[in-house]
Amino acid sequence: MKNTIIIALLSAFILTGCSKDFIDREPVVGTTESTFYQTEQDAIFAINSAYSSLQFEMSPAGHFRWFWGDIMSDDSEKGGSGDNDVFPLLQLETFQGPTNTDLLESEWRTDYVGVYRANIVLEKIPDMDIDADLKERILGEAKFIRAYFYYQLVTIFGDAPLITRPLAPSEYEQSRAPASEIWALIDADLTEAAASLPLRSGYAPEDLGRITKGAAQGLHMKALMYRQDFAAAQALGQDIIDSGEYTLAPDYSTIFTEAGENGPGSIFEIQYMNESGGNWGYNQQNEGTFTNVFQNPRGAFEGYGFNVPTQDFVDEFEPGDPRLSATVIQEGDFLGDRGEFTMEAAGGFGYLYHPRKYYSSASDRAPIGAPEPNGFSNDRVIRYADVLLMTAEAAYHTGDEAKARTLTNEVRARARNTATNPQALLPIGGSGPVLLDKIYHERRVELGLEGHRFFDLVRQGRAAEVMGPLGFQAGTHELFPVPESQIQATNGAITQNPGY
Repeated sequence: MKNTIIIALLSAFILTGCSKDFIDREPVVGTTESTFYQTEQDAIFAINSAYSSLQFEMSPAGHFRWFWGDIMSDDSEKGGSGDNDVFPLLQLETFQGPTNTDLLESEWRTDYVGVYRANIVLEKIPDMDIDADLKERILGEAKFIRAYFYYQLVTIFGDAPLITRPLAPSEYEQSRAPASEIWALIDADLTEAAASLPLRSGYAPEDLGRITKGAAQGLHMKALMYRQDFAAAQALGQDIIDSGEYTLAPDYSTIFTEAGENGPGSIFEIQYMNESGGNWGYNQQNEGTFTNVFQNPRGAFEGYGFNVPTQDFVDEFEPGDPRLSATVIQEGDFLGDRGEFTMEAAGGFGYLYHPRKYYSSASDRAPIGAPEPNGFSNDRVIRYADVLLMTAEAAYHTGDEAKARTLTNEVRARARNTATNPQALLPIGGSGPVLLDKIYHERRVELGLEGHRFFDLVRQGRAAEVMGPLGFQAGTHELFPVPESQIQATNGAITQNPGY
């Protein structure tokens, strides 16, 4: 939330980035605020700084999407070396979480760094004398980024300070705005972003990975689904489908490989690379992800063993579903150049399963810098299959069950094409609650361990039913506690969520 001096901003422009290709790292020498924001290159530096905040995962503590979406749900457990390994994460996943943990503080802080950087772009770029199309695109990207971070804030914390411009020091003690006002800003930002951003096919190859019209529509669709505005969400989903910009990759198992990054079904990915030489510390200069090492099994697989799939999640897969082996590591699986997975080889911690989607081989390790902050895998935030299944769910609620079945079966057909059993994943039928349960099932197995499950259960009104045995209480645990540090820093202007 706090303003930063221009030297800090320029450091961000020069040293951080968001994709493997499209960031220019030429140094800026002798630049001050009065001489910056003059050229098209300056404008690109500014928006790239906003992009870089999407990469923050340890600032200084972990706040991964899969922390909130997977570990807090019935799909996975914390894992690690035992209960005391990041003990506050265990407290959070059992809905006994403290309010003073740096896990929550780091999420809150990063979200507002992203909001601040987007606000800087939205304040400075409109007055620049640069190409009109480039200006419009950059402003659209900034509106998406601001909406993305507010989407994180409102779904994790609920009410939150609503900051739409850089603040003066006298304005830092902001109170929480109602969630309805945050949702309204998200709606406006994403509507305007979609109107000004190119289609995916409209970008040059060197700009692959930048935010597109489809990304803005996809995030807007998620925001509408969260509030059960099914008619509007279905319309947006159909627009994405009709655009012809996206298709399902023929082989599900290729999606999370390096070759599968920014593939035909990629709508929005946070870009990472393993060659920037990042190291531990306040994670604002790294361009690699911590997820690869954090999720790899321990022992011979050189990981930390977090995000351990549950038996209930594994049992959700139908016999012969090839997505299981592409999602979960099991005893006897061969993991590239690290050999066969056994519990003994993984350090004997007793975890039957580990996540595969972000698994990294020894050959993927960073050539420079520490291995932990230099993972190569992009974070697949919105995939075409997600859009198809949200559209199916929305269509069910608007009464178009035929459309709901068609779209769900499209996702199943892609998986069936790579199944060894020709009878696996036959088309679904049915109607009413039976059909809705089948759509819910398909979301769970198609998007498993991608950070969606907790939030899906909350928005669907099923969280207490499904996660009650884990300690979830309706009326409290739909949201996480506001960091105690923020309440103290604002002298109580920011208040705590009910039940904490």
